[in-house]
Amino acid sequence: MSDRKPDNKRRGDKPKYDKRSDSPRKQRPDRDGNPRTEKKPRGEKPRGEASDYAKRPKQAKSGDRSRSSGKREPENQSGFRSRKPYDQRHGTKKFERDATTPAFKSKFQKGPAAAKPYRGKPGSEDFGPKREGKKSDEIRLNKYLANSGLCSRREADDLIKSGLVEINGKVETRMGVQVKPGDVVTYAGEKVTPEKPVYLVMNKPKGYITTVKDTHNRDTVMHLLRGLGNHRVFPVGRLDRNTTGLLLFTNDGDLAKKLTHPKHGVKKLYHVHLDKACKPEHMHQLVEGVELEDGVMAVDVVSYVADAKDKTQVGLEIHSGKNRIVRRLFEALSYKVIKLDRVVFGGLTKKDLPRGRWRYLTEQEVNNLKML
Repeated sequence: MSDRKPDNKRRGDKPKYDKRSDSPRKQRPDRDGNPRTEKKPRGEKPRGEASDYAKRPKQAKSGDRSRSSGKREPENQSGFRSRKPYDQRHGTKKFERDATTPAFKSKFQKGPAAAKPYRGKPGSEDFGPKREGKKSDEIRLNKYLANSGLCSRREADDLIKSGLVEINGKVETRMGVQVKPGDVVTYAGEKVTPEKPVYLVMNKPKGYITTVKDTHNRDTVMHLLRGLGNHRVFPVGRLDRNTTGLLLFTNDGDLAKKLTHPKHGVKKLYHVHLDKACKPEHMHQLVEGVELEDGVMAVDVVSYVADAKDKTQVGLEIHSGKNRIVRRLFEALSYKVIKLDRVVFGGLTKKDLPRGRWRYLTEQEVNNLKML
């Protein structure tokens, strides 16, 4: 019989160490494989002694692409780490790359563009001899007609198809024909010349008709454009003879078509004076829709004027360009419009513009109209 005592320890049990034991657990080496040194208790290091981090070896130079050793940079007197080791590794101009540096592309970039190699800094690409762009003063026929203020480009295409446009005495019905400098373009027997786009706004007075020519020799808004010169412009949209307010003029056919077509939803704001107070139920009906002879029509926004003492003054916002639409809406509700004034059109206002005067639009105002 053996004198060996039975081992009650189960497999997998780890040896237990007494916290008060003098034999500490074996410490693992650090990242560099060096044995760890015992930590000094706080307060033993004399004041002013150099930090242990300053005694570490210096970092790798900028040419070395190997992985960093993980050592921390020394700290300066202010307590922040020095920037010098970073500049040694990455260089001072860290955002400049050469042809040997790999390209870092976004993970969201997909498709053929993601497979293109990096070709170095901008301007260093070598794609062979450069091709000179086609420099020509030629212009498409429909754009030529639109620049003359005759019509829009889409309407110019219809005029070309109908055979009413001639180039150098020959009828031209092909689409996309280029007009060269010196060519003579005529429409219905009259010479057409392109002009520089002109944009102006007028505060229309009462008693003038919104048209270019009138067969009855009545006063038109064109009579108020004094000092315009030889520019040929036409009104954008129409205002009744007794309606006052903001009116836009231009020779840009494309922009005029865009501002007048209802699908673009260009807003117009009117100040309406009625013969009697407008009832709240009629205000709701204007928004929901009013039955007219040409269909149901509704306004976008309607409200009483804030500074009015009574409810005979109404503010109306609408995007429709139908003839006499505001007057017909109130006539269908048994109201009579005494005075109608358009105060806003496509973001333009008549502020500081006296009645019967006009002014050129600023560049910012023109850009705003084109972005509508």
